[in-house]
Amino acid sequence: MTPAERLLLTAKRCEIDDLEHLTAACDIVGDVSRFVHALQKERGASNVYLASQGQRFAERRHERIDECMATEQALRVRLDALGDTAGRPATTARLLRRIAYVWHALDGLEALRSDIEALQTSPDDATQAFNQLVSALLSVVFEVADTAGDPEVTLALVAIFHLMQGKELAGQERACGAYGFTSGGFDDAHCQLLLHLIDAQQRCFDTCLEFTTEEGRQHWQREMPSRTLAGIQQLREMACGITALPKSASPLGETWYELTTLRIDAIQRVEAFLIGELSNLCLAKTLDARRSLTHHDDLRRELSDASPAVCQQLVELFDGSATHELGEVTARVVGSSLNRSLVELMRAQAGRLEALSDELENTRRALRERKLIERAKGLIMAHQQITEEQAYAFLRKMAMDQSKSMAEIAQTVLGLADILQPLPGEKKRDHATG
Repeated sequence: MTPAERLLLTAKRCEIDDLEHLTAACDIVGDVSRFVHALQKERGASNVYLASQGQRFAERRHERIDECMATEQALRVRLDALGDTAGRPATTARLLRRIAYVWHALDGLEALRSDIEALQTSPDDATQAFNQLVSALLSVVFEVADTAGDPEVTLALVAIFHLMQGKELAGQERACGAYGFTSGGFDDAHCQLLLHLIDAQQRCFDTCLEFTTEEGRQHWQREMPSRTLAGIQQLREMACGITALPKSASPLGETWYELTTLRIDAIQRVEAFLIGELSNLCLAKTLDARRSLTHHDDLRRELSDASPAVCQQLVELFDGSATHELGEVTARVVGSSLNRSLVELMRAQAGRLEALSDELENTRRALRERKLIERAKGLIMAHQQITEEQAYAFLRKMAMDQSKSMAEIAQTVLGLADILQPLPGEKKRDHATG
């Protein structure tokens, strides 16, 4: 084996190591997906239970808790294993920090369930607690997508992340609607929240479908239940005041819960399909890299293909001009139709790689900007004691007033983090006056 082949072989082994650890990180996405789905169902059942003062969904809520605990245990095992891979290529400090936050939040679930069981918390407060945990879980998926080095894997993760985020918003819509219908009506705050959730989740689904495969888009079309969607739309119109609520709206809480659950279960099946595609992609890339280790002829061929012939180098340097002092032979080689076709092929390949690189960079930029905006929202919410929707509206208004992007405004807000941190003992500001 030549020195060049040994070097390429070592590069292949490094590539396999990277892919194996990326696969381990991607496996977490599947566990997070299953746990979040179970957690979302527990949140919805808990809302009906609380809104009915414990009269409804008591038994169903316990079934959801059992399901949650099973998926939670599987996730803990996976997260604990990833924590042992510190320093590996697919494990970053940010990802490990996110996992630590998730683990801490999981430890608070038992106390939340006890408060719900004893009716010692409100539906809104319980929903907020569940939302924070789900948000921490989704941030793990975000970090996996943000740190993946393979372009195809990154695009698949971006699609999955947006689908999971959209499904979480759909779950929050289910919880909000379950509370409103079960309690007999919607006030302005819950009506506005419902409208925001409907709009935000659709944007997430549109982004997912933009980045996923054609097979993924077709699977989405097949899974969406048209009759269920029509029933949900009817109830949405009642909740938002477009059509009148019946005098006794309380039984609609269970109808709403069942219909929205059917829709979320359908989204979960699409999510599982995309995660399956991701697993197959990682496996195929790993197997392909491993196969090349035992085929030395492939290594030689790869080395030969990667090194452009002399005539191709001359074409790049001199653009095919025969007027340079290259001699008649070189001029004939450069001008031949065969060489021209090879050059055009190389340029076409380079163009495709550049386009893919641009698309990947745009995706990474969008992820970075989303992260800035989320951090800025959290800072504003903590300082002003306002809701997430109000914080987002605040950022958006600042961006419009100053003719800047949301990301630029978010960066400015984060630059003032030390000033905006609430002082110890500072009283919370009243929502109405803040």
